[in-house]
Amino acid sequence: MSENVSRLPNSLPFMRKLFYWLPPFLWMAAIFIFSTDLFSAGNTGGTVTKVLRWLYPAISEEGLQTAHFLVRKAGHFTVYAVLAFLLIRAFRSGAVVRWRRQWATYSFFIVGIYALLDEYHQTFTTSRSGSIYDSMIDLTGGACMLFVLWLLSLRKPTFTKSASASQD
Repeated sequence: MSENVSRLPNSLPFMRKLFYWLPPFLWMAAIFIFSTDLFSAGNTGGTVTKVLRWLYPAISEEGLQTAHFLVRKAGHFTVYAVLAFLLIRAFRSGAVVRWRRQWATYSFFIVGIYALLDEYHQTFTTSRSGSIYDSMIDLTGGACMLFVLWLLSLRKPTFTKSASASQD
């Protein structure tokens, strides 16, 4: 029994990795669920219609269809932007350095592969189909997030009075 205990990973590094890497994997699982029939256009249309009719009661049927389409595509963009953020966070793992091109490259690659796999997964569902255009929207969402994070990394760190006072 004590032999098994000694094979367990050192808890601090393991917990640190888990802290940073569990969120992107959970988010990928959520994306997988979003790609099922449960979240098909036919199943989300009623909810979007109710919200839009509440916000804008005079909206036409054509306006509802256009808005539903745009909401779904914005969802693709946003979900993969969040994935890119979580991946950069995981690669960074609390490092002092805010940005490394290698982290962004790996994150972009993972977002792209997962976007393609996601669309491929949808070809196996009954009420959905895969679309390379959706993969491009997904990849664009991830790329935009990486670009914003890169811009933020260029900012010089600001120090508060208490931090600068403690350095004197």
